[in-house]
Amino acid sequence: MYLQVFAFILAVSGWMLVTSTLAIEYWKVYTLDGVVLATTTYMSNLWKMCVADLTGVSDCKDFPSMLALDDTLHACRALIISSVCLTFFGNGLALMGMECTKLVGKRKPKVVLVWVAGVTYALSGLCSLTACSLYAHQVTSEFFDPNFMAQKYDFGAALFIGWSGSFLCIAAGIILCSSLACLSKEPCVRRSARSWAPQPGPP
Repeated sequence: MYLQVFAFILAVSGWMLVTSTLAIEYWKVYTLDGVVLATTTYMSNLWKMCVADLTGVSDCKDFPSMLALDDTLHACRALIISSVCLTFFGNGLALMGMECTKLVGKRKPKVVLVWVAGVTYALSGLCSLTACSLYAHQVTSEFFDPNFMAQKYDFGAALFIGWSGSFLCIAAGIILCSSLACLSKEPCVRRSARSWAPQPGPP
């Protein structure tokens, strides 16, 4: 039960971190240092590009056309949204299947629900991990490409937040599935205790 509660807390924490990256503009950052008090920061995420000055005032603009975006950005969008949805459904399955809840009374359905929730958490973490890694790979390729003449960005804070949330979701899935080993041992212990119990002899 404690393993399942711990895994659920990890999954919710990872889900919150991954979800927060959808609203953070700092997926990639470029800082243009000019004269004193004239520093400009360019940042971008999966949905829009923003420009901020040293005073903190920012101006954001959505990408003009979804069809004009490259395939990497489309894949990152699909993967990160899939990760958020998978963790949401995994939370519901885990709440129904955990030992500390009584939403499902029978033991066998609870084991199945816990196993499905663990797999869902792991898939969710892999989706968000792939999305952040694909985006980081594109930023790295553009940065080290000598023929790329546009602005060269660095990693933003959202990538590290997404990676952290991904690892938390994967760890939650592994812990939740490993808790089934403890559940499967309990009936065996009871059966073995009954089999080795001394049998009453003849009167």
